[in-house]
Parts: sequence; C-alpha cells; structure tokens
Amino acid sequence: MFDLQDLYQDIVMDHNRRPRNFGILNDATFTADGFNPLCGDQIKLYLKVEDNIVTNVAFDGVGCAISKSSASMMTDSIKGMTLEKVDGVFNAFRSMITRRPEDDYDSEILGDLEILQGVSRYPARIKCATLSWHTLRAALTQSEDTITTE
Repeated sequence: MFDLQDLYQDIVMDHNRRPRNFGILNDATFTADGFNPLCGDQIKLYLKVEDNIVTNVAFDGVGCAISKSSASMMTDSIKGMTLEKVDGVFNAFRSMITRRPEDDYDSEILGDLEILQGVSRYPARIKCATLSWHTLRAALTQSEDTITTE
C-alpha cells in the first residue's frame, strides 16, 4: 500500500538525486552562504530579483538528502514570486517545520512544500530542512555573515 510516508520518501529522494535549480547563477542580485555544523551541510544561494519579483534562483553546495531536497523544493516554489509572498512562504514553512503550538501556518501558501512537514517529527533533521530557508532570508536581508543553524 502506498502511503504519505512513501510519497514523502519518493519526493525527497527525487529532489536529492535530481535537484532543481542546482548550480551557480552568475547574474544574481542577492547571495548568501549557509552552514549546518551538525551534519556538515553547506549551501550558497543565488537570487535574481527584478521589480520585486524573484525571476531566477539557484543553489550550490553539499548536504544530506533532506537539506538538498528542501533547497531544491524551495527554489522551485519561490521562482516567480514577489518578495512579499516569499516572506509569507518562509514564515509558513518555518511554522510548519518547527511545529510550535502557537504557530499556525497556511498550508495553501506552501503547496508541495507541505510534504516536508514529516521532518518535524525528527528534531535533529529540522536544521537540515531549514538551512536553505534561513540562507534565503539572509540573502534577502543582505547579511554578509555565513548563516549557521547553530
């Protein structure tokens, strides 16, 4: 029987094996570096923003399957979004993945990203799933420091 856990695993493994938007974006208007010392994930995120819209996005780096899959799914989802909507997706994803009782999230804004909610059951993997998202926030706020999950 095919269940949600199987679907989660299939999607994560697909994005890990064939990450979308993987590579260097030479004409990026925003970049940031992220590092997860817990498992060694490293990411560099590139965004091209024109007229307040993410027109292109890419990432480069090494990491575990969850880290790479989350980055791949994130870049796929935010391409073409306004910066305001990207901020809303960031907040919804963070609320979903950290599962704080006081946080409610809009599952509609997350779309396919909601498949990653299973990561919230594994506290040690939350940092893997959120690294690219915190790196996104750092890029958009033009932080020059390497973002770390610690």
